[in-house]
Amino acid sequence: MVARTVQEDPDVHCEVIHGYRRVYRRRGTGPVLLLLHGLGCDSSTWASVIDRLAEYFTVIAPDLLGHGDSDKPDADYSLGGYANGMRDLLTVLGIDKVTVVGHSFGGGVAMQFAYQFPERTERVVLVAPGGLGRDVTPLIRMLTLPGSGAALSVATARPWRRPVADAMRTLSRLPGPLFRDLGEVADIYVKLADPGQRKAVLRLSSTVMDWRGQYVTMTDRAYLARLMPVLVVWGAQDHVIPAEHAENAPALVNSEVRVFEDSGHFPHRDEPDRFSDLVIEFCASKPPAQYHRGRWRALLRRGDQFALDTVPRESSGSAVS
Repeated sequence: MVARTVQEDPDVHCEVIHGYRRVYRRRGTGPVLLLLHGLGCDSSTWASVIDRLAEYFTVIAPDLLGHGDSDKPDADYSLGGYANGMRDLLTVLGIDKVTVVGHSFGGGVAMQFAYQFPERTERVVLVAPGGLGRDVTPLIRMLTLPGSGAALSVATARPWRRPVADAMRTLSRLPGPLFRDLGEVADIYVKLADPGQRKAVLRLSSTVMDWRGQYVTMTDRAYLARLMPVLVVWGAQDHVIPAEHAENAPALVNSEVRVFEDSGHFPHRDEPDRFSDLVIEFCASKPPAQYHRGRWRALLRRGDQFALDTVPRESSGSAVS
């Protein structure tokens, strides 16, 4: 299907795949960056960095199914389902390979995409990702409790929705790390008034966590990161997923870690210029991964004990300059 503009924004397009509208932002030219947002957000979370990144890349930033302007069906909201959805969107767009950038829950989708489709993944950038530890804010863990859907429906009802959101945005202007992310939380709170998005968020939450925290982990397959470059970015003042989880990133083997001391859970919004420059430099300095079925098979067979030097390396592609 030919892409069409949505809401008269020339950068916003739509594709219908498997009968569902998939809305995405597209800007720039060059190697492709696939930007995946977090739980309850949408592609607008990347608005502060898209212009800068589009100077070097073709930026594709979708509203994940169940979020934003994309359809919100009664469907599969698992990590694997989202990874498949990104593969299908890229295929329709005629894009073979990407550097995938994922924030929060989107970081889990990014790693799942790299695991399922290594032949299409050049690099991975994880931004305050889920999957590197169990801890997550109690507000998100509550989404997995019985009755949470009804409670959210009441909590986001029209009579108090705007006053509550305005109060959170006002508090977000106060100094101190506890208030830093309240503006973004207010945006998510308002979006959860949509029954379709609320159902999607509740369903996908239950696929990765319970009331005790995250139970889906990427560390059991972290050795696969030997075959592709990984950048991990975190905000030291993150009160959604603790920045201490970044200490588990070395398990990803071929990874770099950068912690922004003055950022919270949204470092790409708190420090957009620094974040954009870091991604640009990472892609420029790290040649894209080259998929080789024999290397992948050998690594899966022998796991973390496998030495890459036992299999001839493929020649590297050129990096962004």
